[in-house]
Amino acid sequence: MAFVTRQFVRSVSSSSTASASAKKIIIKHVTVIGGGLMGAGIAQVAAATGHTVMLVDQTEDILAKSRKGIEESLRKVAKKKFAENPKAGDEFVEKTLNSISTSTDAASVVHSTDLVVEAIVENLKVKNELFKRLDKFASEHTIFASNTSSLHITDIANATTRQDRFAGLHFFNPVPMMKLVEVIKTPMTSQKTVESLIDFSKALGKHPVSCKDTPGFIVNRLLVPYLMEAIRLHERGDASKEDIDTAMKLGAGYPMGPFELLDYVGLDTAKFIIDGWHEMDAKNPLFQPSPSLNKLVAENKIGKKTGEGYYKYK
Repeated sequence: MAFVTRQFVRSVSSSSTASASAKKIIIKHVTVIGGGLMGAGIAQVAAATGHTVMLVDQTEDILAKSRKGIEESLRKVAKKKFAENPKAGDEFVEKTLNSISTSTDAASVVHSTDLVVEAIVENLKVKNELFKRLDKFASEHTIFASNTSSLHITDIANATTRQDRFAGLHFFNPVPMMKLVEVIKTPMTSQKTVESLIDFSKALGKHPVSCKDTPGFIVNRLLVPYLMEAIRLHERGDASKEDIDTAMKLGAGYPMGPFELLDYVGLDTAKFIIDGWHEMDAKNPLFQPSPSLNKLVAENKIGKKTGEGYYKYK
């Protein structure tokens, strides 16, 4: 009889847990790991849309710089949004900043959060170690999400015991300006998790699109091979980089040519992505490395941020 009773209790408990996990999460409290440009941008837009935000990084100095950058960005937004009412603009900035707290200890602040968004270095081992640790401290209902642009979400999710509550949430730089968010679903991600993240993205004023966990998701999967093919076209001597850029701007209506965009994004970033994809699928012709790209990165000529890439900048 005791055995039957235990089985019944387990069954009821299991059903209750399943029912709870099936409910869509309304995300109100957000923890952002990483105070760089992406992390700070995500924290800003979340706080500006009524969410309570905890921004986490390794040192107080980094967090102070992040907070200063957020304030400067908010003042630019307020200047445009409240052009005829500067007082309301100041109130908007103050209210948003008051919604952002900071910490250097991620594990101590995730216990009551609805969503953890990771925006740290693009290194699978580092991300896995982070999420494995946070998994032990976060609440059962908490959704984990990575802002990675090049790594498999499934590989990151496997470090946790909440694969059904793990997804990709890929924002674009600069986050306050760019409307798109890619919501990435792994084979284990529950539909309720996806729906919760889509609702959250909309609450931020963004336009979410969903995609399976495929290399590059939607935007980078189309964009990076296009950029690499432009490089190969130039390497073969078929056309100059200047003419390729001009052709794509005037013929396809793109705001920037591929070489201008590569220099803007950073040649190191492009190389990192294509190298990662090549490692995953070495036979795919779209994922083949480029000699000229490798040479420029080796010489630390990685674009606008160093003053030279495919073009020179003063």
